[in-house]
Amino acid sequence: MPKAVVFDAYGTLFDVQGLSQVCEDLFPSRGATLSELWRRKQLEYTWLLALMGQYQDFWTITRLALHHASGTLKLPLDAGQQERLMQGFLTLPAYPEVPVVLPRLSSRYPLAILSNGSEEMLGKVVQHNRLQNYFTHLLSAESTRTYKPSPKVYDLAIRAFFAVPEKIVFVSSNGWDVAGARAFGFKVAWCNRWSLAPETHTSEPDWTLESLEELESLPL
Repeated sequence: MPKAVVFDAYGTLFDVQGLSQVCEDLFPSRGATLSELWRRKQLEYTWLLALMGQYQDFWTITRLALHHASGTLKLPLDAGQQERLMQGFLTLPAYPEVPVVLPRLSSRYPLAILSNGSEEMLGKVVQHNRLQNYFTHLLSAESTRTYKPSPKVYDLAIRAFFAVPEKIVFVSSNGWDVAGARAFGFKVAWCNRWSLAPETHTSEPDWTLESLEELESLPL
């Protein structure tokens, strides 16, 4: 029996593609491109800062990534548009199976979120989707002043549940996050929603899923 099941947030529980519609409303025919570039640059900034041994909070990184994406696409962005897009990160929709799966899993295991998102960002998106009753911890990389895949971030789950790594089941849809968690020693379930090729520089995850619904039938 695992001590806990720990979820990544963005792209795993919450659909970052939900930003596409807001982007499309503001910039017709350019929304999907803006959303994709914004998310990619957001991740790149976390990796760069971690490698450089520097830190900026995730909300600031998200805003800077938005500026870069809009500048790259030559899309003028006024203060009101910027705030509307930033607020979109606080109201991302959960994937459809999430409100079904979490109540069932939480009756069997303690659940947590472990994310690069700040404590405030995580709290708001969880409350927006009315999921707060299912998690014992919302663990933010903010407290480590670095970002995943740094072992310092994964260690937050160890300390929260007083567990050894192999007693934590970590769930993520992001291949780089799966690689980091696997290297740390977690049992890892990769929710491969988009049928992507696995990462080749690390060992394979313990389980590969097409949907979080499959978690309920795994021999955890």
